[in-house]
Amino acid sequence: MSDDARLVPVMQFCCHCHCGCPEVFLAPDAPEDRRVVLTDDFGQRIEISRDQLHTLLEHGRNGALETALDAAAGR
Repeated sequence: MSDDARLVPVMQFCCHCHCGCPEVFLAPDAPEDRRVVLTDDFGQRIEISRDQLHTLLEHGRNGALETALDAAAGR
């Protein structure tokens, strides 16, 4: 993600497959609602607020995200 010099790397989720890895960046100069940047291994990106990220993390911690994904997959 070197095309945006103002992105501060936060974390890379590497699975050691050498095909690229999802990453989280902080964009300190971005509007508050687009300050967190998530990229996938295909170069796509989404921009969300820190509050939205915290909500996503909470849903992951309490199992709601996994439950919703399983329901969507018919499990």
